[in-house]
Amino acid sequence: MVNLNIAGKTYPATEPYLVGREKVREFASAVFSNSALSRDPQVALSSGYAGVVAPPTFAVIISQRAEQRLLFDPDAGIDFTRLVHGDQRFIHERPIVAGDELTAQLTVTAVRKLGHNAMVTTATKIRDRDQALVSTAIATFVIREDPAETVAAPAQSSKEGAR
Repeated sequence: MVNLNIAGKTYPATEPYLVGREKVREFASAVFSNSALSRDPQVALSSGYAGVVAPPTFAVIISQRAEQRLLFDPDAGIDFTRLVHGDQRFIHERPIVAGDELTAQLTVTAVRKLGHNAMVTTATKIRDRDQALVSTAIATFVIREDPAETVAAPAQSSKEGAR
């Protein structure tokens, strides 16, 4: 069962992730991006970038490294087999480019119960080697409650309730 008291918890930053040109190209192919900025270093350089430019959703690769700390934290009480990714958003300060060395630090911003589910919302700050903010990834996870953990209160008849 999800620990509702993890709201506000911040996990340590991840180890640096070096963004590689081929990873950017592979990701661009996977998301059907045909932008020359993501594929051709000369086009990226002539456009003022230090390397090929990652598609905006590339930030998920970095943010998921931080999310693993939450998902596998025994104190969080999250059963990964019951998790559904409910929402994902990014706020970009600048594009991610090949050559960036990025870390990610996750904070649990909200935890709430909704019916037989728990909703956990996080904000992950992605920073470059100079600690400048590059992106913020905001995610919401829905964790379905295990029916075995749900204890139904015994039903009372109207006669019993009147006594």
